[in-house]
Amino acid sequence: MSNTYKQAGVDKEEGYQTVSKIKDAVAATHNSNVLNGIGSFGAFYQLGDYKNPVLVSGTDGVGTKLRVALDSKVYDTVGIDCFAMCANDILCHGAKPLFFLDYLACGKLDSDIAAEIVGGIAQACKETGTALIGGETAEMPGMYQVGDYDVAGFCVGVVERDEIIDGSKIKAGQVIIALPSSGFHSNGFSLVRKVFPDFNEEFEGKPLFETLLVPTKLYQNDIFKIKDAGIEMSGIAHITGGGLIENVPRIINDGLTAVIEKTKINVPTVMQELAKRGGIAENEMFGTFNMGVGMVVIVDQTDAEKVLNIIDGSALIGEIQEGADKIILK
Repeated sequence: MSNTYKQAGVDKEEGYQTVSKIKDAVAATHNSNVLNGIGSFGAFYQLGDYKNPVLVSGTDGVGTKLRVALDSKVYDTVGIDCFAMCANDILCHGAKPLFFLDYLACGKLDSDIAAEIVGGIAQACKETGTALIGGETAEMPGMYQVGDYDVAGFCVGVVERDEIIDGSKIKAGQVIIALPSSGFHSNGFSLVRKVFPDFNEEFEGKPLFETLLVPTKLYQNDIFKIKDAGIEMSGIAHITGGGLIENVPRIINDGLTAVIEKTKINVPTVMQELAKRGGIAENEMFGTFNMGVGMVVIVDQTDAEKVLNIIDGSALIGEIQEGADKIILK
């Protein structure tokens, strides 16, 4: 009796079904710059009219937030997370996302689940005008348990060379404005899951998993609203793993300090509950989670009021001062 790939745990037909179920959602993200479709060995994307374009790329995943999604049988929101974690990073340099590729790995492929995950990615791509031009689905029995999935993404964007934002223009006297997060985003979930082991418990009138699975906010519209208003952003930081404590210093030059007032930050109630229930010290919270600040932008003080008026929920949380420490939370 001969062995087959299916007997070894890989069902090619389920893979074909996955492609069939996602092709329309993927095609809906394409524009005239995409020169081919699903099925080629590589994806072709033609750059538009730029004077001196610089490509900016980023890659990331969703982390153990996937465990919450899989156990709760909610699959589409983590696709949005996957896109947002990559696209928000390149936005920090002023780059507009052009195209995105995804990688989905599992122990046993379920085309319905895979289609929901990729559907979330496609939704985020469509909302931001980004083309989902490629991807890979890997069924790997023995590497993943049945029912487990992992997802990662790869984003490429473009910015004119003379418009790159890299923090080099940050100076003392400028202010730090917080753009609100939509929750935990996709960071710190190993600690979240330890403190909140029951995702079905009620929190604020609904199952906790609904709060935990709110997808990472897409900041493209906010950043380009600020830019289109003629406001120069000297620095932008995406507040991911490591929180404000680790991410803000990445854009601060030597000799400068980002002085942030914690009392000006609107910390989500679920994070307050996490800290209380888990006995987590404030410094640990601010060094692990975004604490309600998904992104910060640094602008001249004279532009602060304009930004606050443009972006709902934004808040002035600090200023740049001279000093040896890259960040001070007080």
